[in-house]
Amino acid sequence: MVDVKDKDYVVVVQCHIVKERCSGFCCEKAFAERTGGFADYPQDREYRILTLTCGGCCGKALHRKLSHVSRQIKKHEQVKKDRLVVQLSSCITKDNYHSPPCPHLDYIRVLIAGAGFDVREDTVISEKAQARRDAGVYACSGG
Repeated sequence: MVDVKDKDYVVVVQCHIVKERCSGFCCEKAFAERTGGFADYPQDREYRILTLTCGGCCGKALHRKLSHVSRQIKKHEQVKKDRLVVQLSSCITKDNYHSPPCPHLDYIRVLIAGAGFDVREDTVISEKAQARRDAGVYACSGG
């Protein structure tokens, strides 16, 4: 597990297709309240948060986006890559009402690791969606 206490930036990656209709409000709310996938982030620690999409299937554009973020943060704020953590949103990692988990999830993980970033998974964990996962309602339950 990535130690988030040593991070300054959280880069939340959302599904490009889901983002066409989702504002990302619930992910940001989960971060602000330090719930769901953000529960390990200390409440008394300030972080900068940036949201990106994967760039669309198959997610390959994410490598370019993360490289750009890394260069800009280093150039303008002298913050190195090891101070960033990439947090894959629940719309990518879990079955939910938006869609099943991303079919390119393993590839996206490889891209992020290959670019030298730490990665964490999940953002908002909806009680209703989790109950549906546990009950087997979602046909492609990935977690």
